[in-house]
Formats: sequence, C-alpha cells, structure tokens
Amino acid sequence: MNSSPGGLDRRRFLRSSAVAALAIFGGGALAACTSAVEQAKGGGDDNAAPVKGGTLKYGVLFDLVPANILTNTGTTPWVVGLVFETLVRYPHDKLEPQPLLAKKWTVAPDGQSVTLELRDDVKFHSGRAFTSKDVEFSLRTYADPKWSAQLKSTAAAITGYDTTDPHKITLTLAHPIGNLFDLLDTAPILDSESIDQLGTGEKIVGTGPFKFVNRVPNSQLVFEKNPNYWVPERPYLDRVEFSVITDSQAQLNALKSGQIHFADGITYRDNENLAKTDGFKVIPYEGAELQLYVGANVQDPTLADVKVRQAIAYAIDRDRIIAEVFRGAGYALNVPWPKNSPAFDESRNTRFKRDVNKAKQLLSGLPKPPKLPLAFNAGIGTYEATAQIVQANLAEIGIDTELVPTENATFVKQLIGAQFPGLWITDHSWAQFVPSTLTVSAYPFNARKNASHFESPAYVAAADAAWKRPTGTGPDAVKAYQALSDQLLEGLFLIEIGVRWAQGTTSKKLHGVGWTKRRELNLADTFLA
Repeated sequence: MNSSPGGLDRRRFLRSSAVAALAIFGGGALAACTSAVEQAKGGGDDNAAPVKGGTLKYGVLFDLVPANILTNTGTTPWVVGLVFETLVRYPHDKLEPQPLLAKKWTVAPDGQSVTLELRDDVKFHSGRAFTSKDVEFSLRTYADPKWSAQLKSTAAAITGYDTTDPHKITLTLAHPIGNLFDLLDTAPILDSESIDQLGTGEKIVGTGPFKFVNRVPNSQLVFEKNPNYWVPERPYLDRVEFSVITDSQAQLNALKSGQIHFADGITYRDNENLAKTDGFKVIPYEGAELQLYVGANVQDPTLADVKVRQAIAYAIDRDRIIAEVFRGAGYALNVPWPKNSPAFDESRNTRFKRDVNKAKQLLSGLPKPPKLPLAFNAGIGTYEATAQIVQANLAEIGIDTELVPTENATFVKQLIGAQFPGLWITDHSWAQFVPSTLTVSAYPFNARKNASHFESPAYVAAADAAWKRPTGTGPDAVKAYQALSDQLLEGLFLIEIGVRWAQGTTSKKLHGVGWTKRRELNLADTFLA
C-alpha cells in the first residue's frame, strides 16, 4: 500500500483556495459530476459493464445518531454521502475543488468574498428546486453550535450572503480564510422545509443520488434511488440497505455468506486474508486518511504535568501498532499531518521516537502516578488492540492504566463534550485538508475549545495565523504550519500514533465504489454485476 497516496506537490497545493482573483469553470450537466466522481472512484474495480438495478446490502458497525448528522462521526459519513451533496468536491489526491452543485466561482483579489454560480437543474428529494437561498440556509445552519459541526468556526466567518439571483450567491467573509473550500466541500446542502425532522431522523432530505426511506433504530437504514437525480442515468442501484452489525466477526461471516455485499468493520488482519481470497476486494480509502492518537485531559492532576505527557509520547510503540494492528496500512507520526500535506515535516516527526529510558527519566523525579483511565470505542476491535499495546507500553515506564471500553454514542458524546476523565484512544480526521482546518475545527484540536481542556494563547495565535492567511500554500504558509506543529509538540495534549487508511471490504460483485475525502460513500456509479 502506498504510504503517500497521490504524491501532492506542495507548490500545487490549494492552487484554487481563497487567494487572488480566480475563476474555475465546469462543463455541462454530466461533465461537472464526472470531474468529481471519476476522481473519487476506487476499489480495484475491473472493467465490468454497468448494470442497472439491484439492492446493495451494507453492514455497518454503528447505527446512525441523527443529532450527529453534521459531525462526520460514526455512521454519519455513509448516510450524508448517499443523501446529500456539497457545493464542490475535492479529488482524492489534491485540494483543488471541482464543480458539484456550484458550476464555477470567483474569489475576490483581497480574499474576502467569493461568488459561486449554481446549477439550475437540481431538486431536493421533495421536488423543490435548489437555489441560492438553500446555500445560505445550509451554511448558517452549519455554523449553528446546536449541530456541533466541526467547521462551524469557518462557516461563522461568513458575514454576508447575497442571494438576489437564485442561481448565484456571493459570500462575504470577515477576513481571508485559507480553508474556505474545505467548508464548501464539507457542508451538506440541507432542506429548510424538513430541518426540524433531520435531528430526530424522521426525515433526511437532500439533493443526492439516494432518498432516505426509513430507519429501524439499531437495526436498519433504507435508501432508494432518486429518480429525479440531476446526473443522467444515475444512480445505477435501485436501493441501498444498511444493516447494523456491531461485531467485526459477524460482519466477516455475513460478507462471506453473501448476506451483505459491503462491510465497514472487518479487522485489518481479516482483510489481509480476504485480499488473497477469490471473490472479495479490500478498498483502502486513500486520500481520506485517519490519524490514530492518544488524547489526554490536562485537567487531570497527573496529566497536567507536560513531563508525564512527554513520557507517554516516548513510551508508545508506534511502529508495532501500525505493523500489528493495522497490518502496515499506514505509518507512524508525531505530528498530525500526512505525508501529502504542506505541513508535513520529517524532522518534527521524530521528536518523540520510542525511547523507554527517556520516558523513565522524565518520570523519575515525579510522584508515582495513580492508575489512569484509558477509554476506547468498544465497537471497534482495532481500538481495543491499540489500547492493549498502549497499556503495556505505559506499564513498562511505571504508568498503570485501566482500560475503559465505551459504547459508540457515549464515546462520541464524551469527545464532543470534552468529558473524558483521563486518557482516550481514537482517530481524528481533517489533517488531509488544509492544515488550518484541523486546529480551528476538529474537536480534539480546536485551539479555543478542545476535548483535552488545553488552553494556550500561543497555540490560539498560531492557529489563527495559519487560518487567516489569504493563501494555503507557499513558503510563508509552510512557516505558519511549522509554528503550529511546534505548538502541538510543546503542548502535547494529543499524542499522535500514526496515519492509517480506513478500509471497506466488498464482494467482487460490487463495482464502482466511490468516496470523498471525508470517507462519505459516493455510490452514484456503483453497480452489482
């Protein structure tokens, strides 16, 4: 597996971000979709001819939590990818936005406004036409703290909306925003008429290729083909059924027996074996990297001492975790940026290379730490395996931990609400986007409010300096990202383990599976044959 998917050249990074005056043009009805869809396909597909019809059966580890629909957690990326669409879509290997519901756009020379021309042939599943007012409603809703959306601070920096033309919108910004197109790629276009029922899961209405039909809590989610989808002859599938299968082994058995075509929770070790077996495919979601980390609540008296956090960072055997738990599908890191990011810096990634002696030295002058809770998501075997290795690593330096397996919905609530009492293990995303997005948006990293209760004026200043740049690339941007990395390494409230590629596992009967940089399913071109 490639350790640096796409090999993005830094000088090409975010060529079309919120910089100087710039216009990007899309083609006709199908061309706009193709530019995004064709670049978001994967899965080692063969040259099978598309077949219309059929029901895709998908096994998911977790039920949808409707109130979390804008959080990009749990099962929400799969649902959002089927039902909703965004204004633009990034390809996997670079941050150059492609047309989707916006056909073209122009960014003002000062970087403080952007005008987007919208498609005029798009309808919501209810039959209502999509207009500029829906863009305003969606971005305002995304900025509302009620929904806990991770890029809400970027959405909140939009201070004006000109919707005079139903097929054009001008966004006025409080200041230049280097990650503006991250927001436009992420915020789904929502239906104002059913928004009150979105959070309860009664109605999930978008403009995407599939319509939500019904949900049986903790059991099933059903979607049907949108017959009025704006892309001609798409989607191919008639129906998609999600079955909640909370055990990895049960998912494996269901896939092997043909009960499902697609599984989201099979372990890396089992996938390694399936990849060698006729009849199955393993899809690495390259371009949609996840980063595994250990979080620390710095309000805990023991973890408040940065020397303890440094000792933990030196103790963790990152290489073993990547090799054993993730079967080499990733690489170790000390800072959050993947190798194709302009913020990636090899020298900073060796700051806390495993060194048990250094870890013990840091703890030698401190009182014996009390046993610390180490939480992880109980529904995912890779987290449990990682937690066991981390527990053994910390015991080696004299830090005892108690493993706390936590049910998914509770775990997400604790992450968003900063409620973990000690240590926790999970993934973060967003580092594959513009680097500033991570530190002004993501729950674990947000400089102003994060899951660790970490506060630092210097970190806030570095995060803002990286975010409020008119460009997302170039030497000055790289310096800003290096300063950000230094703050993360100094504060060390999050201890990175490494990049991993999430994986999906499918029957070879399934073709044309696509995904976005947020791991949202893109099944418009998917078919069974």
